[in-house]
Amino acid sequence: KWRADCPRAIQFIGYNLGDRSSRSLEGLSAFRSLEELILDNNQLGDDLVLPGLPRLHTLTLNKNRITDLEYLLDHLAEVTPALEYLSLLGNVACPNELVSLEKDEEDYKRYRCFVLYKLPNLKFLDAQKVTRQEREEALVRGAFMKVVKPKVSCLLAILHKGFTSYGSAYTPGHAECPLSV
Repeated sequence: KWRADCPRAIQFIGYNLGDRSSRSLEGLSAFRSLEELILDNNQLGDDLVLPGLPRLHTLTLNKNRITDLEYLLDHLAEVTPALEYLSLLGNVACPNELVSLEKDEEDYKRYRCFVLYKLPNLKFLDAQKVTRQEREEALVRGAFMKVVKPKVSCLLAILHKGFTSYGSAYTPGHAECPLSV
């Protein structure tokens, strides 16, 4: 998209890099006045680094390889202060029951609460309007909705020894592994 607010200056305000199988955003720093950025269907992962984009209000990162939600949200809070619309559907970091049978509606609600706690200015998340009730819950409980990933050594121990021979299995939200490795 182009905007001509001033007869002498034409500003680039929207950029669609979707469906490019891109892993790099090199050169994006030249577009500091971007307001909309679409990065859907790429191979962007947890090493995603956006330049400072102070005017960016819309960002879609659907169907990428993002797994570390907290890192991404902290980074976005730092480099995109005007962000109001964010979509992360199709990433492991977004526990959507339509994408993964292992996830349910409660997982998605906890995810939304944590995202709104980290990015309180969002008006839309994953194409759904943020409600007043969600915003209030994020203020009260958002910090406690962080999804803790089990340590790799714990996962290997569980796979190796099996679930049935132990009274307790790994519980999301608990940082320690119940099995000795």
